[in-house]
Amino acid sequence: MESILIECVQNSLRHFMHRNAIFMCERLCAEFPSETNMQLLAGCYLQNQQAYAAYHVLKGTGMAQSRYLFALSCFQMGLLNEAETALCPPNEPAAEVPNGAAGHYLLGLIYRYTDRRNSSIQHFNQALLLDPLLWAAYEELCILGAAEEAAAVFGEASSLCIQKQHLYQGTQSQTFEAATDDQNVVFARNIVSDDISPRQSRHTHSNNLREISGNYTGAAATQNIGGGSTNMSFYSTPSPMATQLSGVVPPPVCRNFQQNGNNASVAGADSSPRSTVNSTIQAPRRKFVDEGKLRKISGRLFSDSVPRRNSRLSGESTGNTNSNVSAASGNGTNNTSKYYGSSKLSSMTLRSMTSRKAQSWATEAYGEGARYDISDDSRLNMTSSYPSGDARPLEQEGPTTSASGVNVSSTSILSGAAEILALFRILGEGYRLSCLYRCQDALDVYNKLPHKHYQTGWVLSQIGRAYFEMVDYLEADNAFGLARLASPYSLEGMDMYSTVLYHLKEDMKLSYLAQELVSTDRLASQSWCAMGNCYSLQKDHETALKNFQRAVQLNPRFAYGHTLCGHEYVALEDFENGIKSYQSALRVDARHYNAWYGLGMIYLRQEKFEFSEHHFRMALRINPHSSVIMSYLGTALHALKKNEEALEVMELAIIADKKNPLPMYQKANILVSMESFNAALGVLEELKEHAPRESSVYALMGRIYKRRNMYDKAMLHFGVALDLKPSATDVATIKAAIEKLHVPDEMEDEL
Repeated sequence: MESILIECVQNSLRHFMHRNAIFMCERLCAEFPSETNMQLLAGCYLQNQQAYAAYHVLKGTGMAQSRYLFALSCFQMGLLNEAETALCPPNEPAAEVPNGAAGHYLLGLIYRYTDRRNSSIQHFNQALLLDPLLWAAYEELCILGAAEEAAAVFGEASSLCIQKQHLYQGTQSQTFEAATDDQNVVFARNIVSDDISPRQSRHTHSNNLREISGNYTGAAATQNIGGGSTNMSFYSTPSPMATQLSGVVPPPVCRNFQQNGNNASVAGADSSPRSTVNSTIQAPRRKFVDEGKLRKISGRLFSDSVPRRNSRLSGESTGNTNSNVSAASGNGTNNTSKYYGSSKLSSMTLRSMTSRKAQSWATEAYGEGARYDISDDSRLNMTSSYPSGDARPLEQEGPTTSASGVNVSSTSILSGAAEILALFRILGEGYRLSCLYRCQDALDVYNKLPHKHYQTGWVLSQIGRAYFEMVDYLEADNAFGLARLASPYSLEGMDMYSTVLYHLKEDMKLSYLAQELVSTDRLASQSWCAMGNCYSLQKDHETALKNFQRAVQLNPRFAYGHTLCGHEYVALEDFENGIKSYQSALRVDARHYNAWYGLGMIYLRQEKFEFSEHHFRMALRINPHSSVIMSYLGTALHALKKNEEALEVMELAIIADKKNPLPMYQKANILVSMESFNAALGVLEELKEHAPRESSVYALMGRIYKRRNMYDKAMLHFGVALDLKPSATDVATIKAAIEKLHVPDEMEDEL
């Protein structure tokens, strides 16, 4: 009966019939109460997104696998202290972290979210040592800014480790199949025997069913807790983690491959493809949601400016702006993509690409959206830890059977591992460079990918992100549009895509994207982020704030959502709540430079220049290539009377992005304050070439000519500034300057 119930649970899980699996597993636990069966029940609850139920089922259990599942349920419920205690019992300091690489990965996430960066990095690295193909661990290291070069991580040592893992799995699979064949022979002989009794026949048949069930589901393993081992019989109830949650036997520890006679032999994975169950409690890849430009806060320099994002100087003026300036590319030289297109597409082409018929992808997004805030980080392989003593030596070149039942040799395994790691080296290095904001270098690395991988949704989203950070919004729009075509069901990078459309002021495309995302997954933070950007573009900041708050409610660890809330609070002049939102973003991700920048802008507006300088420097330390951050750091230094240092920073900002007019304008301002009028006019004349329709440039030139007593030229430039339709505030300032044109500056200050 027990074997039949286990088989029924496994079959239900294979067909994603979670409610039926839970019901049958409850019957199993009632009839055969054991901790392994409780593990199976907890796994059913976790797959049904009921972490609270798994928590109560496993509370107080002691097996290694139970501790892992309990820690996972605690993590998804936000009980990080309990999760850490389960993985690292304080009364057993020598106890190994359960579940190998997945356990270390989970512990790394716990340390990351409890602000213990060094410990987090240590466990992510340990997870990669145990399983070189655990991409999620390398991704987290990149996000933390602590990843080694991909060539070092996914090198020859990793290839040998993968080979040993697969040979070990093949050995276990062959051993298990041989045992199964022997038992089947015995069973067949017993059936034809005339001397067997009906009771004996039923008993033998029951054992055989249990054995087949164990084989079919990838039967139980030895659990090693605190250095001791517990041997499970071949006919014992299988470990649920090996049965329910994994169709592949997990790898051994790669650093020790000596034979260990004290370890109990481990039942191998099932050779039947039907036994493979997608066990990972998994959600989309954690979004690295940073924007490259935030709108500037200063209302005097640029009309229509709100402190939501850093738009370019020319892009923030009301009235007619030069489209070439608003679409200016960012820092670094722009190399066209290998597969992305030999030339940049026109805006008409982009518009026609994305104005395709609306499609309903609700049914296609089955495995996409994370319904809970924590599961966005729960990319965890819930597999058991197996001893490493049965690994076959590398020199053995004879055929073996892999976990999938395919006969392979160590040579072919090594060749396959080399191919996978070669791909990982490109993907990993590109992602690492992107997280370090070396965007052009990242694009160059991604261009080395094979065409079939380059054209996937994830890679195209990373391409779009790189262009976004370089402030090349047209190319970012193109890349994200291609990502939507490649994976219309994926929400990867769509929050950033909505911000791209916000900067391009593509209100129709942004509205269409927001509706598509909401129809795809109403419970995804990216959907409400796009909706908030849509309302923010319409200057409805209160409604935009509600949408961003909804995104944060769905995923409290969505750093970008907290930052967008901060932008909207600042737009509403609510600086106190804006500071709180930015600080919440930094608690989630200390490297989220947008939040540091937002805090710097608030303190700049509040004339707390020392605080402003500190936060801009923190943002620049994370993203040292941002021309906009350098510009505002220079502004803060200028306010602190550090003019020489401010000029140096402005020069660096101009070099970082020669098409960004903001640092040139600020440099001219600093030169005016230093009474270097000729140098300031030279900078402004050059700036007119980049932003010919920016009223602030002509207004500043008018001020300079006034101070040089060249009233005719001053009046001319004030008039041009008014013709370019600046904001109401700037209009009032310019008219006041015209009225006091013949009043000396000293008397004007007294007035």
